[in-house]
Amino acid sequence: MGHIKYASDVGAPVEVAFTYTDTPMFVPEWMVGIATFEPADDAGYGSGAVYAATLRLGLWHPTVECEITQYRPNAVIGYTLRRRRSGKAAPADSDPAHTPAEWCTMTLHFDPLGYGRTVLTSEIEYPQAHRLPGRLCAPSVQATLRWALRRTESQLRRAIEEFHGTDLVGRIA
Repeated sequence: MGHIKYASDVGAPVEVAFTYTDTPMFVPEWMVGIATFEPADDAGYGSGAVYAATLRLGLWHPTVECEITQYRPNAVIGYTLRRRRSGKAAPADSDPAHTPAEWCTMTLHFDPLGYGRTVLTSEIEYPQAHRLPGRLCAPSVQATLRWALRRTESQLRRAIEEFHGTDLVGRIA
């Protein structure tokens, strides 16, 4: 698995940062490449919740499933993107033999920094190609994922600070 990681300082308390990130209707505002993000099952929030995410990749707009695979309130949220099966998104407790292939997993860690600030650590894990054509494309795929994670982290940080009402240095706006 390939792995990319970034950390940044957010001008909002952990509770505010986590609450904003945990709200599904805000996901298209900060996650790069997501056009819509709608519940695909009745799980609601937390671990096991499945969403139908429509991607924005140029002229191609596939709908994939996104499952919350890690969830600890005010600490961690993990999103796993998978190919969508025909019909509905697969529930979390579906048969592993029929589980769609994972594209990547993005994990967001929220750690208190003090004085109403948070350290936001963004990580992405993705499968690496083992055959020659995939290995030839690997540098461009990694560069694209590195850009997307950095951009997502930057947009999320700004959105949380706007949601909290502070500017980039944490002063009340």
